[in-house]
Amino acid sequence: MGVGMPEELPQYVARGVDMMDCVLPSRDARNGRLYTSEGRVSIKQAQYKDDASPLDPRCGCYTCRNFSRAYLRHLFLAGEISYATLGTLHNLRRYLDIMRGMRAAIIEGTFSQYLRGLSVASESQPPETAP
Repeated sequence: MGVGMPEELPQYVARGVDMMDCVLPSRDARNGRLYTSEGRVSIKQAQYKDDASPLDPRCGCYTCRNFSRAYLRHLFLAGEISYATLGTLHNLRRYLDIMRGMRAAIIEGTFSQYLRGLSVASESQPPETAP
């Protein structure tokens, strides 16, 4: 399918779509694309070689709590299978966090405000740089 990038999920839900690509988070993780609260990260980029920061400081997943961007990059470039697991765990957590936020906004009756807040945030977010 290829439908359901993290930034697209709220717009799909707003339109009543409730089925997205189920393999996208794991496939993208295996290929070095990770999703963060600040946008996409292509972990294979040289800029992460010595980056001791967590992948996403706002994320509480196992990967972000225990491994740096530099170490994840090392695992990816070395072809370590543990990278695929750690990247997938993180990407799935990102999707779950987005869905939890939407679910809470729907229950609270604030989904339209939630959508407006996202559009403002995405306008100020820089696009991912090429590898």
